Amino acid sequence: MWIKKGLIYKTDGQKPFSRTHAQVPFAFPLNDERLRVYFATRDENRSSSTSFVELDANDLSKVLYVHDKPCLSKGAVGMFDETGAMPSWFLKRGDEIWLYYTGWNKSETAWYRLGIGLAISRDGGLTFERAYDGPLLDRSIYDQVWVAQPCVMVETAADGTERWRMWYLSCTKIEIINDHPEPFYDVKYAESKDGITWERKGVVCVGYNEFTDAIGRPAVVKDGDLYKMYYSYRSATDFRTSIEKSYRIGYAESKDGITWERKDEQAGIERSAEGWDSAMMDYCHLFQHQDKWTMLYNGNGFGASGFGYAVQESNQ
Repeated sequence: MWIKKGLIYKTDGQKPFSRTHAQVPFAFPLNDERLRVYFATRDENRSSSTSFVELDANDLSKVLYVHDKPCLSKGAVGMFDETGAMPSWFLKRGDEIWLYYTGWNKSETAWYRLGIGLAISRDGGLTFERAYDGPLLDRSIYDQVWVAQPCVMVETAADGTERWRMWYLSCTKIEIINDHPEPFYDVKYAESKDGITWERKGVVCVGYNEFTDAIGRPAVVKDGDLYKMYYSYRSATDFRTSIEKSYRIGYAESKDGITWERKDEQAGIERSAEGWDSAMMDYCHLFQHQDKWTMLYNGNGFGASGFGYAVQESNQ
């Protein structure tokens, strides 16, 4: 079971690049005293950029610092990220920090199209430069419409060989529902030897069912020999207005990281009866903090209400 600790941060809307949203939070420990949380925030045109706040590591409800500029902004005209750069996963690589991010691109018929890019920081995570102007992953024979929101894990074998593993969102179709294009997306799997060139075979890790039409931001951790994935999931109809159809947190387990069993009833956390996370819970990130699993997550409005946290009462 997870014990909710409350809302941590919501943008005040005073900065031009950060009028609304503190979406897809990611915890990045700096030291014993500070925890940095990266997130996506939107300008007046709804374009996402990446920024951060820093929290008191001994009291995560206490914000010590709010960054006053974006670390990564939207790309150039015509690029896959020309209308937004939304962070997804950060990895420490020596003196560098690698950021796998979702690039947003407007579409006249499907509303938007997404791709996965890589940006690298060499100044401790204050600024990120694109490793490439183009995406690492885009739509393909396995991913018909778009790809987004990767979770990346690097596993090192006894001989020192690295195995890069990615769980990502794969949009397979668009349906017009109530005159609005609605995406259907599941979680698929990819592997790499270097974190740049990825091999895909269309393996579905968490897919659709009688309720689930979309699965948001997979967050995979390895707990002993067991892989655990938390994610958000929803229906395709009325999910913006109906609590019964909107995002909630789900859970799955795997012994190999490829074949997963959904156990949503064991997620151990539900929407509140009232307040900032009463209509939605989505886009979580898990991390070990002071010997406990801790979850950052968004609430109502896909992150418009900010992000908060919960602490696991006991390991599953």
